[in-house]
Amino acid sequence: MIDPRRLEALVAVHRTGSVSAAAAALHYGQPTISHHLRRLEAETGSVLLQRVGRGVRLTDDGLRLARRGEEILGLLARADEELTAATSLQAGRVRLAAFPSAAATLVPAAVAALAAQAPGLALELLEAEPPEAGDLLRAGRADLALTFGYERVEGTGDPDDGLAHEPLVADPLHLVVGPDAPPADSVAGLRDVRWITGCERCRGELVALCAQAGFEPRIGFASDDYVAVQALVASGFGVTVLPGLALRAHRHPGVHTRVLAGTARTVRLTSYGAPPRPASVDAVAGALRQAAHLVVPDR
Repeated sequence: MIDPRRLEALVAVHRTGSVSAAAAALHYGQPTISHHLRRLEAETGSVLLQRVGRGVRLTDDGLRLARRGEEILGLLARADEELTAATSLQAGRVRLAAFPSAAATLVPAAVAALAAQAPGLALELLEAEPPEAGDLLRAGRADLALTFGYERVEGTGDPDDGLAHEPLVADPLHLVVGPDAPPADSVAGLRDVRWITGCERCRGELVALCAQAGFEPRIGFASDDYVAVQALVASGFGVTVLPGLALRAHRHPGVHTRVLAGTARTVRLTSYGAPPRPASVDAVAGALRQAAHLVVPDR
């Protein structure tokens, strides 16, 4: 493998026209440049320079290698600039996977913070529920994720497959009813009504809550779309339980809500692999922590 320092010496001779001028341009002594050139000829098995009078000129092989060397050294310089920019947050791209209600609440607040703290950083949002977000992280298609879990429901957490979770915020659950629903402050008072539920994890939490109250919910509809779910509740189709972030993202004027005491889902920052993480990813994680304090201050 060619040593980049020796390639740099050959390119400098090609650009300046002499060994002494190349040494001055690179701030080396002339013997150092001569040594690099001799070693380069030995490593490549080619004659790269010919003496002409008191100077030197590149052979055809030397010219070919010098021209290719200019490309190689240019790429190395560009790679160094890109890494420096990413480390100093002057540039870079972070792919963030987030479930819909977090994408509509925490992410905009984080983007606003990043615009002031790291204006050169680009954030790419990938909307994904927790299981899919884990897959994106493991496949290298996302750098960081916002996920959630319910402690009450066994088996809803991500498997131990390299994913690291940092609890970010406790997102309280709310009972959501329509204008004609029976008055109730807990699920126990709604055992005889039709229920609407969300994703598999949310359904598991609802079933667990109702089981704790002594009944099995009669589920008439399931959807991950919290806008559609609230519209169904407002129309009188049924009642539901939604996390606070979903209600912050969208609140139908025709529904009434009550906090369910002692219930919450845990919103988490999820990553894959061992630390340290790139500075750009840490910057996004920091902005999401700030956003959690702004969006859900009382937790």
